[in-house]
Amino acid sequence: MHVAIASINANPNIGLYCYCNDSFCLVPKSFPENLKKVFEDVLKVPVFNVTLAGTSLIGVFTAGNKNTILVPEIVFRNEFAELDRLKIKYTVVKSELTALGNNIICNDAGSIVNPDYDDRLIEFLSKELKVPVKKGKINELDTVGSLARVTEKYGLIHNEARDFEIRFIEDNLNVKLTRGSVNFGSPYISSGVICNKNGFIIGDVSGGPEIQNADEAFGFIV
Repeated sequence: MHVAIASINANPNIGLYCYCNDSFCLVPKSFPENLKKVFEDVLKVPVFNVTLAGTSLIGVFTAGNKNTILVPEIVFRNEFAELDRLKIKYTVVKSELTALGNNIICNDAGSIVNPDYDDRLIEFLSKELKVPVKKGKINELDTVGSLARVTEKYGLIHNEARDFEIRFIEDNLNVKLTRGSVNFGSPYISSGVICNKNGFIIGDVSGGPEIQNADEAFGFIV
C-alpha cells in the first residue's frame, strides 16, 4: 500500500499537522493510534508524536531535507529536548515568518523560499540544508511552501502555477512537477497531502481525479 486518505479530527488538512521525509514522520500528540499505523504502513518510516510551539501544527512550522529539519525559534525548550531524545537533527530559524512549512520548499537538491526572507537568512538556510536556496513565487504568491509538495524526484504544485515558475522550481530542486489540487479543489497543496519516496497520504475530501493525479505526480503511476 502506497496511498491512503485521512483526516485528523475530521479535518482533511492533514499537511498542517504532519511532517514527513524518507526517514521519519512527525504527528501531533493527540494523533489517533489507528491512523498512526496507517501512516507507518504507507510511508514506511517511524511515526513520532510531538508538539511544536505548544501546538499540533507540526506541518505549518517545519520544513527540511535529509540534512536537517527547520523549526522556528518559538518552539519550547521541552519540545527541543523531545527532538533531541528522538535523535532528530534540527536547525532553529530566527525569523518573523515562523510558519516555515508555508514559506519554504526543499529537498536534497535545493530549496525555494519566500522572497521576504533576507539574504543573510537565505545564506544560513543554505548552510544548514546543504543545498542552494533561491527566492521564488508560485502563481505570483510568496507563500511557496503552502502551494507545492515535493519528494526527491517528483512534486505536486498549485494548478495555476505559471510555466516559468514550474521550470524554475524543477531546475533548482531537480524534480518533475505536476499541476493539481487537493481536498476538492484546494490549491494549497501542502495542507492537503504529505508524502515521501514510499507513499503519500491525502485529505479525505479529495476527489478521485485528485487522488489519481497525485498518484501520477509523485511518480507511483508511470
